[in-house]
Amino acid sequence: MNLLPRNHSEFHSPQYWDQFFQKRGTKAFEWYGEYPELCGILHKYIKPADKLLMVGCGNSQLSENLYDVGYHNIVNIDISDTVIRQMTEKNRQSRPDMKFLKMDVKNTDFADGEFAVVLDKGTLDALMVDDSTEVVADIDAMFTEIGRVLKQGGRYICISLLQDHIMNKVLKFFPNIGWPIRVHKVNTEDSENKDKEFNMPVFAVILTKFKKLPNMKQILEVGASDDKVERMESTDKIHTVLKEMQYYAIMRQQIKKRELVGEQVSLSLYSEVSSAPRYTLFIVDSADQKFTNKFGIFIVPEGREIEWMFSTDEGRQKLSQSAGFCRLVVVTLNRAHTYETLDAIKSELSPHVLELAPPNFKSGSQVPYLSLGDHKGNRTVRYTGTSPTLGELVVEDVVTDPGQYRRRLVFTDNLPYCEATLKPEKKQKKGKQKSKETGRFILDKSCVDCDYLRAMVTGLSFVTGKTGQAKDCYLSDCKVLVIEWSNAGLSVVLHHTFPKMALTVVFPDAVIQQVATDWFGFSPDKNMTGVTDGPSSFISTTAKQDLVVDAIVVDLDYLKSSLTMENFLQDSFLSDVKKLLLPNGVLICKCQCDPDKTKETLLTKLSSSFSRVFSPAIDDSSYTVVYALCSDKDTLDTATANCKYLSGKLNVKDDGDDVDLSQTLKNLTLFKP
Repeated sequence: MNLLPRNHSEFHSPQYWDQFFQKRGTKAFEWYGEYPELCGILHKYIKPADKLLMVGCGNSQLSENLYDVGYHNIVNIDISDTVIRQMTEKNRQSRPDMKFLKMDVKNTDFADGEFAVVLDKGTLDALMVDDSTEVVADIDAMFTEIGRVLKQGGRYICISLLQDHIMNKVLKFFPNIGWPIRVHKVNTEDSENKDKEFNMPVFAVILTKFKKLPNMKQILEVGASDDKVERMESTDKIHTVLKEMQYYAIMRQQIKKRELVGEQVSLSLYSEVSSAPRYTLFIVDSADQKFTNKFGIFIVPEGREIEWMFSTDEGRQKLSQSAGFCRLVVVTLNRAHTYETLDAIKSELSPHVLELAPPNFKSGSQVPYLSLGDHKGNRTVRYTGTSPTLGELVVEDVVTDPGQYRRRLVFTDNLPYCEATLKPEKKQKKGKQKSKETGRFILDKSCVDCDYLRAMVTGLSFVTGKTGQAKDCYLSDCKVLVIEWSNAGLSVVLHHTFPKMALTVVFPDAVIQQVATDWFGFSPDKNMTGVTDGPSSFISTTAKQDLVVDAIVVDLDYLKSSLTMENFLQDSFLSDVKKLLLPNGVLICKCQCDPDKTKETLLTKLSSSFSRVFSPAIDDSSYTVVYALCSDKDTLDTATANCKYLSGKLNVKDDGDDVDLSQTLKNLTLFKP
């Protein structure tokens, strides 16, 4: 039996609803949940003595359910004469105090302030079919009439799917007239009604009639359930949280029905309502669906969610293949929340992640939880701040592998993070006594232990220095310019190892320089200076002063400043860069970019300005490092010898093992356009 309207205008027609209820008969039509699912919220906001108006009652049993548990002062209205006659006859004997009246919610006969509560279960959604001018005018009339019949302090309780146009209307109309808004998500997932009319998430919007006061701050609250409520800062925040809840519900239904090979879906989980999700879940379906293990959950240790393996589609796909599951749900923990133990996290996740099982997963099967070790990880926030150039940032100490400690600079706007190695602080003893660890950790300023940083240091092997190849003087009397965007990691290592090297470090702004100083060991002196003029203007100004340097290092992860990849590749900028370099100088570039497109563009452009352009192979394919040499002389043998010297001076490691930087030069590719 088709009960759907032929077009949206029929929802406004009494004739449509008469026909609807004639076809439907006496079978209750429950919009968005039944009494057992709604009672926990309704009883919180409606007192048995309250006079209650049910608008657009239809033949729902909700009024009857409320009446039967003691709410006897209920008036029901609907525009359908048919349903009013049906419901009056049905309840005449068993519920004599309950009234059913044919009336339009936009224009009622009730007195001002007659009701303590107006209850709307799906009526707003039925009437507001779109946001056209005519429909919006009707909704304005409905809201105004509801406000008129409510007493001061009374509540309008609206059960709704909160589709986008409806959510926008509610979040605009009621704050403008000074009414507080509280939204609860209704728990309909565990309903015994298997023949639901709707599978979208259902919300109960609680709107309280207040007199608007001058300069009154909006009261906006969201509850993930009927007893957990949190204040939101703005309508944008509340909109974001509600949309995430809807998205989770929709995607949960979709991924139960099909495999997601070749695509990755992410879901946010708000177990405690917040402007930031408590968990982010990535559903990864392996290309090999023949694995014996069908479904598993991988919990990323706290503090490691920004690493390549867990933060990129490619990394998570590799993780899924290594784990050997047809579907792996990768779970990351948000830094805005605290977590007790790994077992507590598993317990909290269990009711939710089991809903994400793949198609044909055998119900009742045990789902394994995986992680790196048997602990939840460790994250200690040291500093939070805001850079005028790069946005909100966090400095945090994390434990990666057992015994390995990192300090990270993380940007909340999804810019690439950077890190430095920490080592145990040791207290020196007198005489022959061995030094003893203090229990604190300090920066290891000589450690070079990530792919791109090793490759950048290797680029300095092409620098000869004014004193030729005397190894004890190599790099000590050189001048190096570093265009930085983050923690000055390379500069700190170079200054610690070669304190006489003349280093100029260009930061994106003063906040980033201060963070580098306070937390990452950047310590300006006569040989190392910091500049915050902006790279483009600094390079242009310096090039006009006939100053020259041996090497320029450019970190092109600096994406939100004036020095984007596009600006860097401008002929005028590259011309100024080359003016600053000695005839045997080297330009070292590092960026996180698409290896097939951006890297090719970078190499092609540099080869038009420099004599030779090399690209070393590094394990982390998300980064590209390029060396552009001014001289066309073959200096590879000299560079290899310099690499061995650098490896001896620096603490160069890969996965904890010592590394000879000259190995990087063996995998060097000369770019030929």
